[in-house]
Amino acid sequence: MNLETRHRILKLVHENPSMTQRELSKHLGLSLGQVNYCMKAVVDKGWIKVRNFKNSQNKLAYTYLLTPSGIEEKIRITLEFYKRKKEEYEELKREVEEMGVDPEHEKVVKKTSAY
Repeated sequence: MNLETRHRILKLVHENPSMTQRELSKHLGLSLGQVNYCMKAVVDKGWIKVRNFKNSQNKLAYTYLLTPSGIEEKIRITLEFYKRKKEEYEELKREVEEMGVDPEHEKVVKKTSAY
């Protein structure tokens, strides 16, 4: 499972512990089998704890709870994404400035020749 998928799973589970794997599948754009595989992996890593209960329709349902190590992993991944996006932003900002555009005001600040 890639880093982005792991981050999205931890984020979704943190926000909605009672979300089903089918709902996760729809939010993530992954097949139910892929979500099941990923959930098993994060449970095996100890990042998510699974609790089962009877729901109102007398069916067995699950809640997924982030463990303390799961919260740490979510924070670590979030900081990694933040750092990467900040670097991408700075690189794009430099590129736009080199083209003679003020990225803060989206205005051309100097004329450049096309050739």
